[in-house]
Amino acid sequence: MMHSGRSGSMSVGSLPRLEETAAGMERIDRLGWAAGLCFVCYGVRIGIRVNRPEVLEPLRDYLPPGWEPTTSPAVDHLYSLRVGGSDTPHGIARFCLLYSGPARVAQTRDLCEAFERLESELHLQVAVAARGRLFVHAGVVGWRGRGIVIPGRSFSGKTTLVAALVRAGATYYSDEYAVFDASGCVHPYPKPLTIRGGTNGRRPRYSAEALGGSTGVNPLPVGLVAVSEYRPGAQWRPRPLPPGKAVLALLANTVPARKQPQLALATLGQVVSQALVLKGIRGEAEHLVPTLLNRFDS
Repeated sequence: MMHSGRSGSMSVGSLPRLEETAAGMERIDRLGWAAGLCFVCYGVRIGIRVNRPEVLEPLRDYLPPGWEPTTSPAVDHLYSLRVGGSDTPHGIARFCLLYSGPARVAQTRDLCEAFERLESELHLQVAVAARGRLFVHAGVVGWRGRGIVIPGRSFSGKTTLVAALVRAGATYYSDEYAVFDASGCVHPYPKPLTIRGGTNGRRPRYSAEALGGSTGVNPLPVGLVAVSEYRPGAQWRPRPLPPGKAVLALLANTVPARKQPQLALATLGQVVSQALVLKGIRGEAEHLVPTLLNRFDS
């Protein structure tokens, strides 16, 4: 995970607190919090507090790419993670409870599952509220100095395709979000690749280097957008999309589309103005990769 490496821990006297008081927080505040951290990511101020200080160090691996610690305890969004143990009240001793503001968003006996749910919440919060960037659900790799963007929601197969492209020599940028600036260039958002199929329902986490690839650092102009839907046994026979339909295909996967429609349309217009946009049904990722890269090169 990419971060500054500086400590973001807060002392007991300066636990993260919401900038504006939220209704219903009084009950959560009384649960007893021992430590926390505050950070900024894409201009979004986020705090996390826990009841057990030793939980903070492993939790850092689940923070969003590009996070930077801050010493100010005032945050826009506050998450509270209560980890159960033998010394907690009877009935909740074995549960981990995760709150977003006053709302409980997870209850589980598995701390790793709680971390994964927190990670998902953090990614979405940053994507919704990021300043100066537009987040689109997509996988992204770099190839010959330009970006290949694969829009798609969860379970669309984009992580499998991104992993196959990285194994083929592409540079890893993201398997979760394409992060665009106003000029239409795509920036790295290199969270660990989470590939389905692990034991006990767990999704193994891989770095690009573990797959034999590398992670991108600099923003890239977009060369190709591949709008695809996976169907077993299908052959990739895409058709080019005109600019209007290309923007709509990306807009369907844009996180703050309703919140910031003008930003979304202007940014996506820049993306499709410089990229080839193809749409089609695809089969297995390993069969698509050589065809996709050859089409890109041509």
